[in-house]
Amino acid sequence: MDFTLSEEQQDLAETVRRFAEKELAAGALERAHDPTYPWDVAERLASLNLLGLAFPEADGGGGGTLMDAVVAIQELAAVCPTAADVFQAGNFGAIRTLAEYASPAQKKRFLPDLLAGRALISVAMSESEAGSALTDLRTSAVQDGDEYVLNGTKLWSTHSPDATLYLVYVRYGPGVSGIGSVLVERDTPGLTVGPPESYMSGEHWSELRFEDCRIPAENVLLGPGGFKKQISGFNVERIGNSARALAVGRHAFNIARDHANVREQFGRTLSEFQGIQWKFAEVAVQLESAQMLLYRAATNADHGLPGAYDTAVAKYACNTAGFAAANEAVQVMGAMGYSTQTLVEYCLRRTRGWMIAGGSLEILRNRIAEDVFGRRFSQRAPK
Repeated sequence: MDFTLSEEQQDLAETVRRFAEKELAAGALERAHDPTYPWDVAERLASLNLLGLAFPEADGGGGGTLMDAVVAIQELAAVCPTAADVFQAGNFGAIRTLAEYASPAQKKRFLPDLLAGRALISVAMSESEAGSALTDLRTSAVQDGDEYVLNGTKLWSTHSPDATLYLVYVRYGPGVSGIGSVLVERDTPGLTVGPPESYMSGEHWSELRFEDCRIPAENVLLGPGGFKKQISGFNVERIGNSARALAVGRHAFNIARDHANVREQFGRTLSEFQGIQWKFAEVAVQLESAQMLLYRAATNADHGLPGAYDTAVAKYACNTAGFAAANEAVQVMGAMGYSTQTLVEYCLRRTRGWMIAGGSLEILRNRIAEDVFGRRFSQRAPK
């Protein structure tokens, strides 16, 4: 299969690259160390129609493909990693699930502000006892007339301190068939957004508590039996995760490469030492291989939603390659790479988190092995 970018995609890449270098490069380091959501960046991306780039034009999107979104997010991440996070929030994950499965009334109500950068959606999935074992979630949604009453707690939701809307995975009844999702606006009575907690990447996330939180029935996104649809939409989040991990790792790789070409030790530039050359050669192979797997997953997407196997393979490859690139970049640059005065140490911390978020490497290995052996392997302890 030919993964060469089309002429239109090459033009898109060039446009986004020029925009990022002109508008975002100067403040990239400061944004990386600021945990608050950059609303100004969101509005600038929206002005170029980059939020919702791969959504149908009928929904207010750009009418592009998932591959177009991958191209754009990688160009942003190569200049300003934080801008790529904003693009992710406006194209992948929760907003993509909303655009894919929302009713016409829900789209009309929520999408315009989200795509204009005036609003922000966060997915609330994980709980203290339901991380990788997501189907163990306990947050309940009980119907009471024309309302649903929510009770439970969610953790580790990206952008949760700043979000204006939450896509919440809930349990309507027992078993996987009892799982679905609802839309909860930030100012809904019964929802408490806890104080921000800091994580290794520098991000801040808040605990979300639902205590007899009442929402109208029209805020139900997917009712009972909607879990598989939600996970299909979540595969798109993994594509964004993969693209950022790869691009951020490559960003660190490029900084370290330029450093190795000018930094002298023992009368020679670092790039003249074979040990350093091999580091870059090995990482280059990992980056290029992962890039092809990412393109395959995006290109093979069925009706805009990529397959679970292609996504698992791409995310595993991109997560490990991106982290390896950032890790070696820090090593090559030594104290300069370890310093917060460059983006290299940030790239290392950032790529490390993506090896957990959106499906851990262990979960991905399990999913890949199921395709290898043509059967499902339950991870649950026997009863």
